[in-house]
Amino acid sequence: MAYLNILRRLVDNQQFSELRHSADNYWLESSDVRALPLLALAHAHLSERKQAESYLSEIGARQEELDIDARVDLAAVFILVQRVGAAVALLDAALIEAPDHALALARRAWCWMQQGNLDTAREMYERSAELVPGRIPIYTSLVHLFLEQGSIQPAQGALDAAIARLEEVYTQLPESVVALNTLQLRELQLAIWVADEQFARIDAWIDEKRASLSEDEWVGLVVSYANLLARGDRHDQAAELFRESVKHYPENIDLCQHMAELAQLQGRTMQAVSIMHRVIRLSTKQEKQSTGLWAKLSNILLHQNKGKARHAAEKAVGLAGAMQESEAYSAADIHMIQAQASCAMAQVESHDQHFDVAEPLFRKLLEDNPYFLPALQGLGQQQMQRGNIDEAVALFERVKEIAPAKGHSALINVRQFPEDEETLHKIEKVARRPSMEGAVSAGLLFQLASAWEKRKGYDKAFGLAAEANTASRRFLKYDAKEHRNSCARTRAAFCAELFDHRKDRGVDSTLPVYVLGMPRSGTTLVEQILAGHSEIFGAGELGVIPQVIQGLRRWERRVGSGRKYPECVDDLNPDVSRGIAQNILKELQEYQSDAKHIVDKMPHNFENIGLIKFLFPNAKIISVRRDPRDIAISNYFTDYQAKFGGMGFAYDLTDIGEQLADHNMMMHHWNQVFPGEILEISYEDVVEHTEAAARKMLDYIGVDWEPQVLAFNELDRPVKTASVWQVRQPIYKTSKAKWMRYQAYLGPLIKGTNAKIEADPIRDMVRLPVAGWLVDGVALYKKEKLDDAEYLFKKLLHHVPEHAAANFMVGLIYVRKGHLEDGIKLMQKGHETCPWNKNWRNDLIQAYELAGKEDQAEALKKPQTGRQKQDIIEGDWEGIEEGDGMTEVQIN
Repeated sequence: MAYLNILRRLVDNQQFSELRHSADNYWLESSDVRALPLLALAHAHLSERKQAESYLSEIGARQEELDIDARVDLAAVFILVQRVGAAVALLDAALIEAPDHALALARRAWCWMQQGNLDTAREMYERSAELVPGRIPIYTSLVHLFLEQGSIQPAQGALDAAIARLEEVYTQLPESVVALNTLQLRELQLAIWVADEQFARIDAWIDEKRASLSEDEWVGLVVSYANLLARGDRHDQAAELFRESVKHYPENIDLCQHMAELAQLQGRTMQAVSIMHRVIRLSTKQEKQSTGLWAKLSNILLHQNKGKARHAAEKAVGLAGAMQESEAYSAADIHMIQAQASCAMAQVESHDQHFDVAEPLFRKLLEDNPYFLPALQGLGQQQMQRGNIDEAVALFERVKEIAPAKGHSALINVRQFPEDEETLHKIEKVARRPSMEGAVSAGLLFQLASAWEKRKGYDKAFGLAAEANTASRRFLKYDAKEHRNSCARTRAAFCAELFDHRKDRGVDSTLPVYVLGMPRSGTTLVEQILAGHSEIFGAGELGVIPQVIQGLRRWERRVGSGRKYPECVDDLNPDVSRGIAQNILKELQEYQSDAKHIVDKMPHNFENIGLIKFLFPNAKIISVRRDPRDIAISNYFTDYQAKFGGMGFAYDLTDIGEQLADHNMMMHHWNQVFPGEILEISYEDVVEHTEAAARKMLDYIGVDWEPQVLAFNELDRPVKTASVWQVRQPIYKTSKAKWMRYQAYLGPLIKGTNAKIEADPIRDMVRLPVAGWLVDGVALYKKEKLDDAEYLFKKLLHHVPEHAAANFMVGLIYVRKGHLEDGIKLMQKGHETCPWNKNWRNDLIQAYELAGKEDQAEALKKPQTGRQKQDIIEGDWEGIEEGDGMTEVQIN
């Protein structure tokens, strides 16, 4: 018994690695079953769930052999593995047997806290403290309890008692234990001051501590403060804290990693990516392991840039393989890092729909560790996308055992709702526990809203959805006016006149079929029906058209035309537009080489119909319409992966209303420009008259009728959109007129929808009489036809005087003709607009040298990056890519 008490002292001191070792030796030597709960407790605290569960199984039928102390230890294990009910049963029985068992009182108090019964929890903690005075964990637990009650002074009193106790016993404790307790007490002091909004005091205290603490200790303090700020919805304040702190320790990996996590949480993905690249460079410089960093980078990039996500995952896997020969890490550490790398690779393969590659990776991970949460979630999501709903549910049930909130959320997503309101109330309590996301978990509130809607508790459902949307909007930068202006510019650029003057554009292919409309209008259902046809392949929501737009924006930015998308499409000569279209066709054919038609169902392509018809005049376009009120409610109840991108509007009913109005105006414009060429299909018609709607769509596309398209819910194809569950079901009509349940809340929607559509005046849009002057001029220049090239560039400058590339090229031609001073002035003008163009910089350097301007040439040779990326301290992560340039110097 004496040795068991020594082991329990290790629990008090949070020395779980030592506990694992010592308890294992004791068990091997004594076979004392009372050691097993302590062994399981050590493994559970060290996140070694598989080993903890094996010891719990070994205890099994021998549980009656445990004395009361060992049963209280076992209750602690049950708490850690989320079996709180089992823990409560053990603790209640123990307290009946021994009402003054201090540890049982403390652990039962924790359970009462989780259940929201703070008064009973407080009584039990205080009784435990009376029975065994001076236990630091009791005081720290009381601090947490008082803070949850909003009782600042009692919390400070409990903290002061903990500090005093640590001062009494620190000479008796290992240095590592003192350091850990000191860190935790500092964090609690921060928590009290944050709760009391004493921010000036905190800033002064942290600044003062920098002089007395080591770098790692001080950074740990900063990270704790930032976490507390985020938990209180003060994310911008936390970001500013990181920016200021990194000035002192710009190469601290832990600090930079936390900056990246916060940036990602705020939707600043590119900033997060840039910081993670910096972290990896620092890790290499400091000769530290970077496998996990590459895996983390892959996860950040997964929904942004699949090519770079794959590269990062491959780096992680390669580095993980090399770790096998390292003696610097324990076998457990190597195993965990390798699991992270393998899971990152599995996620990439799954995201790319290489399911036959991803699934064995996930299953191997779960074979090695059945409780590896990322693999359970990843495989569950993949099975749901593939329509294997039963297995997805089974996997999410396992997730629920490990992380109840995540498990319930995933299960609700596949319409496996809790059967009782008590469970929903418990999940809501979890959703309201502060985390880095903030005071509430918006994602979990969205799922609860769906669950309450299923129970016909519509007022409760809407209240939760409204709270979730409000919480989400803190991170969103959606600008309704900017969207309205963008739509207006698109209509102005893609007008009938453009198409009348550019008849030789694009290619005549009928391969692409575009299904589009407002999100949640029924585009996924329409695509699923079409994909059932033997000659049609449903490729899902492709980012091909948005990627083309981004490419055009980058090109215009690099050449400094001053013409943004969409008007820059006017610059594309027939060869360029055909080249873009052919590249799109090549990409589409990679999905299904023998398909006669390939469907891209990106809903927001309704904004891009002009570009689609510019590239593919014969493309088939199906516009899906639905009752706008149902669209609005469905969007308002959905938490989108793309919330930081184009879906930011979906978190405010007024913004949704304005987006609906913008959509209607866009479709009216396209139907005027392309009369009779766009098929409009009603979601309500698809639901009520499925076969007639399907025949209409197939006839429009130009394929024969095939009855199997009506069995769309049986189709074996992945679906990744928010409608992943719905399309696995037969046609149902419960989504029709859903808005009527929430009619009392639709005032903001009606306001946004009915408001006058007003955009800023368009004063800077120029239309060129002939396309491609820049491209054709460069081609002439490369053929040494300088006069002809000069003529085209000057025609371009007549319409766009500040066109950087045209100015630069005229200047270059002047230099070639011997007019050095005039040429250099024009080259300088172009280079000043696009200083990131390395080829222009080299050309200008040689021009300076020809003119004998050695000082200016030398100055320009120094590294320059245009609008230079600012240092990490300043937080400007966008930067500018250096362009390939339009010219190569040929000054002789």
